[in-house]
Amino acid sequence: MIPGKSLDSNRLRDAADASGRPVFDATITPHRSLGQNGFRIVMTLVCLASIVSSIPFIVLGAWPVAGFFGIDVLALFIAFHVNFRHARAFERIVVTPLEVFLRKVSHHGREAVWRFNPAWTRLERKTDEDFGLLGLTLVSRGESVAVAGALSPAEREGFADALGTALAKARRGPDYDAS
Repeated sequence: MIPGKSLDSNRLRDAADASGRPVFDATITPHRSLGQNGFRIVMTLVCLASIVSSIPFIVLGAWPVAGFFGIDVLALFIAFHVNFRHARAFERIVVTPLEVFLRKVSHHGREAVWRFNPAWTRLERKTDEDFGLLGLTLVSRGESVAVAGALSPAEREGFADALGTALAKARRGPDYDAS
């Protein structure tokens, strides 16, 4: 075996690893301030409040009012259920020196995937002087895809800076010295 040959194969393997190593990897999910435990607490308190509030109406003979309290509890439960289902949606963006990978999964589970060459991909910003950064779009060879729609304008600004830096770094190519 030739010693130089194994060194060259090691360099090729390291180059392949460096070109596939992510420069940027982010998953964006819709913000939900209420978790499952908080939901249980809120629904328990609402149910108790509805029961306590409906007792005087039942005693006075106006029992249909208790049904309307029940409808309110049911409507609130349905609203939370829909909100939790929408929380399953996410976007994942991975930038490597070889590709920009974007995967969007809706709350219904429908998946859409885009792959762009980082050398041809740019990030367009839609800004408003009063409201800040309103939208971000990845554009490559005539195809455009909106990203980071679930973020607030301030969060979107930080995300745009990080993604823009990652795209610039990916255009420079893999960093063979980093481990």
